[in-house]
Formats: sequence, structure tokens, C-alpha cells
Amino acid sequence: MMKKIVLILFIGLLGISLNAQDKAAKIEFKSDTVDYGTIEKGSDGNRVFLFTNTGDAPLIISKVSSSCGCTIPKTPKDPILPGKTGEIQVKYDTNRVGAIRKAVTVISNAATPTVVLKIKGEVKETVVQ
Repeated sequence: MMKKIVLILFIGLLGISLNAQDKAAKIEFKSDTVDYGTIEKGSDGNRVFLFTNTGDAPLIISKVSSSCGCTIPKTPKDPILPGKTGEIQVKYDTNRVGAIRKAVTVISNAATPTVVLKIKGEVKETVVQ
């Protein structure tokens, strides 16, 4: 009798834990790289990474950080519901002349909790004739 009770409890707990793991947020970016191309010094440094929550639980982005102070990321404050899209804005300091090779790290409650995005391009000195 005791074995049956233990077995029933075990199967019940197993079923509960499997159901709990089924629901998860998933973050899917349209592209993991923003290419600025060649831009002039002082031009608009704002760009956007678009993403979709392809999971079945609300997506909460807890932190977005950059590999340097020259890139300022802006993250959504509210959870992104399943099937909905969101954006992470980045602003690069285009007064810095030279190659752009930076990483933006996104940490969330998604099935893949850490995603590294890339920005690249080149800022050229403005030539006045």
C-alpha cells in the first residue's frame, strides 16, 4: 500500500515539473548584427535591434550592457508578451573616428538567457572642401 502511494506521488510530481518547464520565453532577433556601414563623424548613431518573443511566457529583459561607454543601449521596461515584438535601441558615439566593433550583451529570462549582439562599421572624418 505504501509503495502505491509513493509511486502515485512520484508520478504526480513528475507531471507537475514537466508542465512547469514547458512554458518559457524565447528571444529571437531579426538580426544579431547592426552594420552602420561607413558614416560621417557626428552623424546619427541611433540604431535598433528588433526581436520577437517566440516562446509562450512573458519575456523580461533584465540587463543590456555594452562592451564600451561609446555605445548606450536602451531596453524595454515592460515584459514582452508571447508573439509580440520589441526593440533594443543602441546609440553609438559617432564623434569617435575609426572602426566600430562593439558587443551588446542582452540578459533575460529566455530559454537562452544571454545573447551577444554586434555593431560594426566605420566612422570617417568629415572632409570639408
